[in-house]
Amino acid sequence: MGGLSPEREVSIVTGNSVLEAINRKGLTVLPIHVDHNIGETLKSNPIDLAFIALHGTFGEDGCIQGLLEYFKIPYTGSGVMGSALAYDKLKSKEILKFHGIPTADYEVFYKNQKTDRSLDLPVVVKPTNQGSSLGVTIVKTEGQWKPALEAAFAYSKEVIVEKFIEGKLLAIGMNEMTPMPIVHIRPKSGFYDYEAKYTPGKTEYICPADLEESEAGRCRQTAKQVFQVLRGRGFPRVDVILDNDGVPQVLEMNTIPGMTPTSLLPMAAREIGLGFDDLVVEILKTAQRDYTE
Repeated sequence: MGGLSPEREVSIVTGNSVLEAINRKGLTVLPIHVDHNIGETLKSNPIDLAFIALHGTFGEDGCIQGLLEYFKIPYTGSGVMGSALAYDKLKSKEILKFHGIPTADYEVFYKNQKTDRSLDLPVVVKPTNQGSSLGVTIVKTEGQWKPALEAAFAYSKEVIVEKFIEGKLLAIGMNEMTPMPIVHIRPKSGFYDYEAKYTPGKTEYICPADLEESEAGRCRQTAKQVFQVLRGRGFPRVDVILDNDGVPQVLEMNTIPGMTPTSLLPMAAREIGLGFDDLVVEILKTAQRDYTE
């Protein structure tokens, strides 16, 4: 838990929640706060498997997964390649487009290069490799354009700009290839930013989402496709916007969903009778490695 990214504090909340659940289940658990000495820590503290409660760079992007592979320690979440692909918003968009999976039109900008935009407003500006909506801005006026780029470039040298899509923001937790109940996310501010995600009362959640069965079916099918093409494993979460034509437009797949009091995966699990502690155990059961030699 913890880690080196700007999402460190959220990771600690997730990690502590998971730690308490494992303790309640009577299992032996060692909390490890990740820093630059993580290699030495793993050498001096042998563990059977790792529940990854890290968010952001070095935690979700394949880095810690690669280190755990080196130490031959099974871990939760996607593997090295799956983590890297899902975390990089540009690479995941390219894969989605290649497979014909609906996702918003986009273009890419690089630091200190062109800032001329081809997409009409409104657009969403975001770093290509950051989570928790850090550095993300919905741009509705020309005056917001350059400040939005600057905000995103503070987190990444590469920025993706997507056409804004009107519709319902939905989260689809996955139990391997099986979709869980869909969560409809309704931020009171209209924008699901960092504050809306992690401040109780800032967002309304409806689970299961109030959808036509045909809409829910399309969302579930899309989530399964995303899980496959982005090499999902365990219990990731696929986020989509169900547009006004009833098409699920994919935003991303989160390979290590939050496990905080306001998190979406535990909310979906409760709807199928899976309490938080049992969910943690089920996630632990999926721990594995890419390589088994």
